[in-house]
Parts: sequence; structure tokens; C-alpha cells
Amino acid sequence: MRLLQYNNDGDFSLTEFDESDTPEYAILSHTWEQDNSKEVTYAEVISGTGQDKEGFKKIRFCGEQARQDGLLYFWVDTCCINKQNKAELRHSINSMFRWYRNASRCYVYLSDVSTRERKASDQSSEHTWELSFRESRWFTRGWTLQELLAPASVEFFSFEGKRLGDRSSLQKQICKATNISPPALQGESLSQFHIDERMRWIEHRETGQEEDKAYSLLGIFGVSMAPTYGEGVAKAFDRLWDKFREVQKCMQDLRLTDPRLDKERIVATKGGLLKEAYRWVIETSDFQQWRTSEHNRLLWIKGDPGKGKTMLLCGIADELQNSLAKPALLSYFFCQATDSRINRATTVLRGLIYLLVDQQPSLISHVQTSYDKAGKALFEDANAWVALTKIFSGILQDPNLDDTYLIVDALDECVVDLPRLLDFIAQTSSVSARVKWVVSSRNWPEIGKTLDTAMQKRTLCLELNADSVSTAVATFIQTKVHDLREKNKYKSETRDVIQQHLSLNAHGTFLWVALVCQELSNLSGWKAVQKLKALPPGLNALYQRMLDQIMASEDAELCMSVLAVVSTVYRPITVDELVTLVNMPNGVDGEYEALAEIIGYCRSFLAIRERTIFFVHQSAKDFLIKKAPQEPLLFKAQDVHNSIFSRSLQVMSMTLRRDIYNLRAPGISIDQVEPPDPDSLATFDRSPDLRAFIQDATRFAISTRSVIEQAPLQAYCSALVFAPEKSIIRETFETCVPHWILRKPRVEAHWSAMLQTLEGHCSGVSSVAFSPNGKQVVSGSDDATVRLWDTATGALQQTLEGHSDEVSSVAFSPDGKQVVSASDDTTVRLWDAATGALQQTLEGHSKEVRSVAFSPDGKQVGHSDGVWLVAFSPDGKHIPTLHVTGEWLVEGTTRYLWLPTNYRPTCEAVWDRIVVLGHSSGRLSFLQIQPGLNQLI
Repeated sequence: MRLLQYNNDGDFSLTEFDESDTPEYAILSHTWEQDNSKEVTYAEVISGTGQDKEGFKKIRFCGEQARQDGLLYFWVDTCCINKQNKAELRHSINSMFRWYRNASRCYVYLSDVSTRERKASDQSSEHTWELSFRESRWFTRGWTLQELLAPASVEFFSFEGKRLGDRSSLQKQICKATNISPPALQGESLSQFHIDERMRWIEHRETGQEEDKAYSLLGIFGVSMAPTYGEGVAKAFDRLWDKFREVQKCMQDLRLTDPRLDKERIVATKGGLLKEAYRWVIETSDFQQWRTSEHNRLLWIKGDPGKGKTMLLCGIADELQNSLAKPALLSYFFCQATDSRINRATTVLRGLIYLLVDQQPSLISHVQTSYDKAGKALFEDANAWVALTKIFSGILQDPNLDDTYLIVDALDECVVDLPRLLDFIAQTSSVSARVKWVVSSRNWPEIGKTLDTAMQKRTLCLELNADSVSTAVATFIQTKVHDLREKNKYKSETRDVIQQHLSLNAHGTFLWVALVCQELSNLSGWKAVQKLKALPPGLNALYQRMLDQIMASEDAELCMSVLAVVSTVYRPITVDELVTLVNMPNGVDGEYEALAEIIGYCRSFLAIRERTIFFVHQSAKDFLIKKAPQEPLLFKAQDVHNSIFSRSLQVMSMTLRRDIYNLRAPGISIDQVEPPDPDSLATFDRSPDLRAFIQDATRFAISTRSVIEQAPLQAYCSALVFAPEKSIIRETFETCVPHWILRKPRVEAHWSAMLQTLEGHCSGVSSVAFSPNGKQVVSGSDDATVRLWDTATGALQQTLEGHSDEVSSVAFSPDGKQVVSASDDTTVRLWDAATGALQQTLEGHSKEVRSVAFSPDGKQVGHSDGVWLVAFSPDGKHIPTLHVTGEWLVEGTTRYLWLPTNYRPTCEAVWDRIVVLGHSSGRLSFLQIQPGLNQLI
């Protein structure tokens, strides 16, 4: 990025900066002269000419104004871009929005608005500068739209250089001139505005070249696109829409949750955010040093359950949101162990990335490159963590990344892959001085041990700030007691008794106060005081008291059934789902008020939000799970799982039916399916043996997966028609085969030894191999690709491209982390089995390489261009003897299975009695041979 500097002698000079190290600068917004030759160009600034041009006045104005505002540098589009360099012009068009957004100040120079006083005799004396302002040509130009919306500070100046006001003070006039809503002018993220509304902003604007009407929207739409002048405005808008849809699809698949909504929900559930309850942490030396020092990039806030860590971090997020300069980014995530959506390490990264990209759309490029190849699976498959950490690391090292603040709350509630997340945070906290982290958790030694590896960390312990926490809790008590008094009409004496009791027994624990107030929420004054004396201090003691009350109630059995199920399920369930899992009293099914009443009988252990049942706090669930094994009258996890499983099967048998989505047409694509509300469903006439049924169903699903994923109703057509005649699935659902299939082909009676067929190569398969653990298969093909497959599901995991000719041999390393491939292109290539990245290309052969293999220690690769097979045995002594000879599968000299013509392979691989065969058609077939097999039938 080039910036102008106004020298003391009146001259200007250009300096080029790396965008990651750009100083503060001002930026000019203006309308070009009707005659472009009157503008000062890049070449003229370089040569020191152009001062006599009309456009020079604007440059001088911008330089002088910047200097008055304490800025040494400024940017003007007419002369800071070398428009003769097409590559630079393309980059500038795609960077313009970001350059305006990152500017410290934006000066709008209105050459058609004057503040000169008119003569008294002038009949148009009422035509003040305000009317000229609303009618200014600046509001009719395409490029000035982003110049109005992108910067943090926009100031308007008249032709004489007099300041007229800024975007805030002139908001009313700007709204009238542009029809842009106030929130957009106040800095709200443009992604929050519907695309149709953003299109209306440009509707009546004009540009010098017709395509620029589309190109000027790139930053407003959050996309990048190479300009192609001459394509026409219609084509330009078509490409803009296509890019926007690509980005939107990527963002939709990335978004598992919106952390902003999670934060709003948490704050609302906890009764609102009290500034007095978190403000103290902002004023601590630990926080201030983290905020201001380049050498403190990670702040760990730790404390016991119920100390208000989550609300502290909500407050910190609000404080940063309100105080950061506009270009700075704030991203946060709130983990909750009881919610399976937000208790995984991968979900944490997805949430953080989602907010970063939403605020700085250019960062989508780090996601889009991998997403275009893998789709939604990029965020969900077995390699999601690897992919997401690469994406996130790329974002943090992006030279155009603005100052970034990252907040992760409740690390201890990250149930899946917490060690990975901790390692990642510790490692990335020192990547860039522009990136800072705040994290919170309980006082877990394992969390502290990992975070201590961070080079620039500070720790804020709530127990060591007991006085500040107690003061915050006191404020919280005052607020809660005030609410109770207003609701239940307490007298001042009752209020004072409750407030004094809470203050004496809270011991710095917000959650204890909240739970006690919940117990008092519907009690009159004298009852509240009486109840208060029975509630013990301390969370565990309070939980025990609540549990004792439940056990002594007449609804004990029902409440314990509810608590048992909610404690055991994988994710929070809705009140409607609870009915299917718990034996409810008559008349309760479908009655939300009755179900909510039952949840209320569980004292304050549970809460309902949007019809979903949650524990009031993770510590409440921890208490019950820890207490259950010690109390025979509570529940046994094994019994609860069995009950949930049995009742789920019962519900499924009453609800599942053929063509449950009423698709009707057997060839309908999965993309056309829109799930309706469930209908009443038919039941099965008989229930086959569960184990055999599940085994048969598994074979059925694996063998027909590819067609059902493409056309779901083929489950009733092709999948059933070609299933073995004696298959339990086929016999059970024989009547579901469409009536228009009058005659079915003869197929085998039972499932064959072949487990599944993998399809994807577009030419013959020349080599296959199992991974050491048998969970993956690698195949090489004449189509010049190497493919990795999941042996359990048959799903394609990776397509490795790079060879320019047929792949003749493939092999896994002994640790399963690498794949080696040999090709007729005379090269051997090493690949990362997890990511598919090419690690090394080995060259030196003068002709086709026919075979490759790893040495047992994985340190060497053997390859040959004259021998068809190179192999190392795992123990250095022998090679597996189960293999194909001619048309037979043999072991030693014993022939086991004759292979029909269409199953005779071009290559094979064996792992633990499973054989995979590669075929010239590009298919892979799996067979499994029982150990100890003899020749007797």
C-alpha cells in the first residue's frame, strides 16, 4: 500500500508499506473531475509534476487536514495506485473497502458544496449548504458508497475546506440523501443487512465504467473478484452474485452456532449483565497489563464453580466491543458441557472463525480454498481438527488481519478434545502481537499446566481477588433482592433480613445467591424468611438440600426419572422429547404447561429455555452424577441407558414408516428433500432378532450407501431389489418394493464375503493397500490419482492429485501417517495421510516406477523401475500368504474362493483376513475370510 506524505516545503512524496505494518493514515473520498485528465496521477507524483492541475487542490487539502489531525500519512485514489499496472489495479479494487475501513480518518471533499454566504439580494438565499449537501454529486456515485460505510470516522468538508460535520452529526441528512438506514451508518456489520437492502443502496448510483457498479459492491458484499472490464454490467453482476452465493454457502456450513446469540441467551438466562458486577476485573493490573502490553498476550481467568466467570467474560466482551477502534476484531465462544453443539474443540474454532470472517470478510479466503474441495465435510469429518487449525493459523498470520481479541469461556466444559484446544491456544498466543486471548476455566491443574507453556501469559485468580468478587456479589444480591421485593411485595424488614442472610452466606458465589433467590421467587414474606433459614451455605450443601426435598416429595419418583434422563442424555433434550423418554402421568403428553410444572418440581436443578431443558449450571449436573453411585435410591447409569434405549425403540416402532417424507418419486434427489412434520406411522408385524437384524441392516446400509445418498427413495427400489433374497432387511420390507417392478432379477441368496464396493476412480485400479490399523485403504489408479477410503463406511476421505501419469503402486508407512505412491511419470511421491498434503517428490528414475514400499521402521522407501513388486515384511521374515492367483483367492496352496470374471482384480491388499481387490473398472471390492477355514463344506 502506498501512502502520501506532505513535506514542509509543500511537496508530496510516496512511500510503500507492507500492509501488515502500515502506519496510521487519513484517506480522501471525493468525486473525480468530469475530465479525468484534471486529476493528478501516480506518474505525476513520482515525477514531481501536476501541481497546476485542478485535482491537486484536493490532495493538498487532504495532506493539510491530516497534518492538523496529527497524521503524517494520507491516501488518495487518483495518485496512490498505478493504474497502468493491471495486477495492481485488480488488487486495489479488491482491497479498497479494507483500506477505507482501516483508515484513522476519512475526509469527504465535496467540490459542489460551498459555505460562502450569499448576497441578500439573491432570491435563493434559503438555498443553504445543507440543501447543496443532500444534492451533492458525491451521493450519486457508485464508489463513494463503500467510502461512506467502511471507515470508522467520516468527516465532510466543503469546497473551501470547511468542516460541515461527520457521519453521526449529519446522519439525518445522509439518510434522506441515500435511503440507507441509521444502523448501517452507525457501524453495524454489513452482513447483518439483507442482500436486497444492500442492493438498493447502489440502485440509483452511477459509475464511469458500467462494470464498476458491480465492482464497487465487492467490499459491501464481503467477496473478492477479479475485475474484467468489457464484460458488461450484467455479466459483472452475475459473477458478483455467484461469488456471494459461494461465500454464503461456505459461511452457512461453517456456522454450527452464532456465539453472539449464545452470549445473548446466557446473559438473559442469568438475569442480565450488571456492569458493577464485572467492572472490577477491567480495573485490575492483570487485565490492564494484558490489554496494553505487547508482552502479555494470554490472560487466564480461573476460579471455582459459581464464581461468575462466564458473566465476567460477557462483561469483558462488552467492554472490548465498546472501546476498540472499529477495524479491531473481537471473537468469542462460550463452552457449555451440557450442550453438545458447543462442547467440542472443533466447534470452538468454528465459532471463532465464523465471527472473525463475519467482521473481516476478506478472511474467508483462508476457509474457501479448502472448502471448495471438501464442502461441509471439511468442518465435520475425521480430519476437521487438522483442517480447522490450519485455517485458523492462516487467519492469525494473515498480514491484513486487524488487531484481534479472542475470548473462550469455560474451557473445563469443552468435553471433546480439550487437550488439543489447550495446546493450540498456548501455541498461537505468541504468533502475532496483534492477537490476544482471554480464556476462563475452573482451577484445573491440567489446564494450568498446558497454558503455562505459553510464553506470554498472565493469570487472574478469582480466589486471590476475593474482596473484589465479594463486592461484585454484594451488588448482585442487592439487585436480586430488589427484584424479589418488587415481585412479592416484601416489606423493608423482610428485604433487609433476606439481604443480610445472603450477604453472610454467599461466600463470593454468584450461583449460590441465584439458586437461593430462585427458591424464594414465589414465596410471600414470612414464608421466604422461614425458607431462607433452611437453605445451607455452599453449593454442594445447597444441592443436597434440594435433592433431599425432591426425595421427600410425593413426586419423587417422577422427578428422579426426569433428572436421571437429563443427566444421561448426550445433548440437552426438549420437553417434547422428554415425554418419549420418561413415563409421564396421564394427560401430560403434549401439554407444555404441565411439563414445565414437572420440571419445576425438580427444584432449581433444571431450567427451560425455548422448550429445551438444561441444568442450571454444570456443577449441578456434576453433583448428581457424582452422588448417584453413592445413593441407591437415585439412579444407576446402566439402568437409565437401558430405559432410554427401550423407550426409543418403542417410539421408533410407532412412528417410522415407508417414505416418511412423502417424496413419492423414486428418483428424487437428496437436494430436493424438505423434511415435513412426522405423520402417524405404521408398526412392524414382527420384530426379528435384534442382533441379526442390526448386522443385516449394517451390511445393507454399507452396500447401498452410495445410491441412497444420491436418491433416498432408492432404498425401496434398487437397494431392496438387489439385496440378497434371504437378507433379513429384504424379507422384512419385501412389500415396500414399488408395484411397478413386476419382475425382480435373480440375485444371490445370502450376503457374500464381499463387504462393499468402492467407486470413484475413472480408470483401472492398479494398486491397493491397507493402513496398519486396517481403518483406511489407499488405492492408485490409471487415472493418475491416489485415493484414501474409510474401510468401515466406504466413504472417500481424500483424493491425492499430483502425478501426471498412471499410478502403479501405493503403500502406507508403518505408523499410518504417510502414503507413498509410484507412477509411470517416473516419480515417487510422499503424502500426509491425514491432510492429503504432498510432502515430497522423489525423482531420479529414467522410466516408469512400478513398485514402492516402506521399510519396517518407516525411515526408508524402496522403489523400482524394473521390478513389478518391492516389499518389506512387517517382521522382516515373511509376507502374508493370503492372495489372488489367477481366478482363485488362495492361502499357500489352499484354494478358498473362485472369483467370477468381473471380480478378478488388477491388484490386491490384505489386512487381518480382509482382502481388498482393485478392478480395471475403477472399483474396489472387499472380502473377509474367516480364520481357521478348512475345505469342508
